[in-house]
Amino acid sequence: MKICVITGASSGLGKEYVSCVYNRYTDIDEIWIIARRLDRLNEIQSSFKSKVKAYSMDITKEDFAEKYEGLLKDNNAEIKLLINNAGFGKLGMFEDISLKDNVGMVNLNCAAFTTVAKISLKYMKEESKIINTCSIASFAPNTRMTVYSSTKAYVMSFSKGLREELKPRKINVLAVCPGPMDTEFLPVANIGKGDSKTFDNLPRVNPKVIAEKSLIASDKNKSVYTNRIIYKIYRLVAKILPQNLVMKFCGA
Repeated sequence: MKICVITGASSGLGKEYVSCVYNRYTDIDEIWIIARRLDRLNEIQSSFKSKVKAYSMDITKEDFAEKYEGLLKDNNAEIKLLINNAGFGKLGMFEDISLKDNVGMVNLNCAAFTTVAKISLKYMKEESKIINTCSIASFAPNTRMTVYSSTKAYVMSFSKGLREELKPRKINVLAVCPGPMDTEFLPVANIGKGDSKTFDNLPRVNPKVIAEKSLIASDKNKSVYTNRIIYKIYRLVAKILPQNLVMKFCGA
């Protein structure tokens, strides 16, 4: 059975990926949507006539790996597309953000993210695709989002390295790097109007557009996708200028 797996699928960009994958890939038998909130997943599942299967799992829990691999084995699954999307951030000085949240970002954005990728690869064949949700925050360290930007730098580095390793298997890895989106990410991150001049002034990107265009980029075997010209320029500038200089104007 050919499947697509989407983590962090209960809202925001993950939710947009569900409908985009459903409409774009007729050869995929099932779309597995994974998140903690079963009510949200069931609501999404009910919007589609078939193919979408909801699995309420916390990918940071110790028993996740065993449960996830068990599902893949029991269904004789072949993962044609993995969208490794789960993650969260927090705005604030490192010393002011709770230990739980600082470590939680590392656990979800890095450790759990890696677990999903590791297990999924066993069930992928030639021409399968991986899309990792990264961020423009990966381009340079971001003050007041120090841990979050560091975790996304990990996602970027991981994506590029894994992509090179998987070339002999003809499996592409794409890092998608959105700018700010008006999704649940902002309130979860404690980013409201007036909390950050940077976020107040940065143009928003449309999650549906990000989902659609990143799928196109993945199909073209691209390595990185960034939406909107301002963020494409920022990515280029962050490559050219010293990071200490970039940090002075990219802090949150």
